[in-house]
Amino acid sequence: MTITQLQYVLAVAEHKNFTLAAEKCFVTQPTLSMQIQKIEEELNILIFDRSKKPIQLTDIGQKIVTQAKNIVNEADRIKDIVEQQKGFIGGEFRLGIIPTIMPTLLPMFLNNFIKKYPKVKLLIEELNTEEIITKLKNGHLDAAIAATPLEDEKIKEIVLYFEPFVAYIPEHHASFQKEEIEVADLNLNEILLLQDGHCFRDGILNLCKSVSDVDQNNFQIQSGSFETLIKLADEGLGTTLLPYLHTLDLKESDKLKLRNFKEPKPAREVSLIYPKSELKMQIIDALRSTIAGVVKGAIVFQNVQIISPLQKKAQ
Repeated sequence: MTITQLQYVLAVAEHKNFTLAAEKCFVTQPTLSMQIQKIEEELNILIFDRSKKPIQLTDIGQKIVTQAKNIVNEADRIKDIVEQQKGFIGGEFRLGIIPTIMPTLLPMFLNNFIKKYPKVKLLIEELNTEEIITKLKNGHLDAAIAATPLEDEKIKEIVLYFEPFVAYIPEHHASFQKEEIEVADLNLNEILLLQDGHCFRDGILNLCKSVSDVDQNNFQIQSGSFETLIKLADEGLGTTLLPYLHTLDLKESDKLKLRNFKEPKPAREVSLIYPKSELKMQIIDALRSTIAGVVKGAIVFQNVQIISPLQKKAQ
């Protein structure tokens, strides 16, 4: 069997369709099918149950796919070792970034990075945390920037910075007169949240649960952007919480409505995450050092309380 044949097996296992897998591998469907059949004949087993729609792995096929992932990763590592030995920092690099980090962090480091490492071709996708984890495990991303800790044994994390939560409180609100606020000052029934699926939303819910029970059904207004939440708050529909870097770009009149939390400030941990296979580590290290260089002047908070982005299950 060959590495290419194993890659075809992995593609079918992922897409559960021979035609789609062939398209993703840039070969014809008959070619892909023939190569997979050769492996099955060589091993005298069936990897896929073709009688089911969509196609399913057989029991032995599941074990073969697990091992095939290891073999393909190790084959990629050989190329990686050679590139590291040569000191080469270049090639295609697929990076995922969650939506609540992308618009603030990416403009801070992207220009510096592409100027310093012109041989790297960055392919950047905006994805939620669940999508990022899936793509990292399937080999469709090399690394990602997300809120952590994720507590996933197959993913490694390098902390980049801690970003405090900042409250946005309009003039008509009782807490507007306070210079600093506490979590207990928040009215849980009026906090405007991002839509479900954003880990920043889950962080806010976890923050609130640390002092009180939260009925998520109370949160009726949800949006996909912080800008909308700010406008809704200004209309008297509640308050909201923002990540610190997002507050830097607000207009001056809106900055007057920001209130910091008392120390230790609730904050999210932002990390560069990547598979345990540790491929393309020279580019990952280059990204880490570039980002560290630009955020150290903007993020100077030390006395913080890290709020988990993981959804807490109901007891």
